[in-house]
Amino acid sequence: MNSKFTHTQYLVRKKVLSLVGAKFHIYDNSEQLVLFSQMKAFKLKEDIRLYGDETMNEELITIKARSVIDFSATYDVVDTASGERIGSLRRKGMKSILKDEWVILNPKETEIGFIKEDSRLMALLRRFLTNLIPQKFNVEINSKPAAIFDSNFNPFVSKLNVDFSLDTANQFDRRLGLAAAVLLLSIDGKQG
Repeated sequence: MNSKFTHTQYLVRKKVLSLVGAKFHIYDNSEQLVLFSQMKAFKLKEDIRLYGDETMNEELITIKARSVIDFSATYDVVDTASGERIGSLRRKGMKSILKDEWVILNPKETEIGFIKEDSRLMALLRRFLTNLIPQKFNVEINSKPAAIFDSNFNPFVSKLNVDFSLDTANQFDRRLGLAAAVLLLSIDGKQG
């Protein structure tokens, strides 16, 4: 596996450039850029591509929505070099109105885990009172804690700290985890 996907901690930064779209920079714990993406604005069907750097010469992962504007959308995550589907991420539509929830599927479409926002009370406060409260997501794979995604509030740059250190058995494919982090940041502000 590519060494970009062997770290236990990452920082995902999203910078919004209004009409152009958004840029995502993913850094390892040594603050080295390991992945980059530039999303175009006003797309009806999400198609996110993660590259090895800002030159966008080496495409590593694609994240594609199966359908156009679906509240319970499923996103397939594919290793571009091999063409192998790593897995899928499905948003739990109605549940995500009050508290973000995602199901993690393996390549055979079997549910292997979930991503859930930390608490219903905090989620409600974020949605209806203020967006100044950072989000926290807990990830479980095969009923065991696998990762924590923690956001930092900044009005210009959204940041998500991704920590895989709970996954001591390496059950959560880092490529799928980083794709989930990018999806969480890309739909921020589109929910609720």
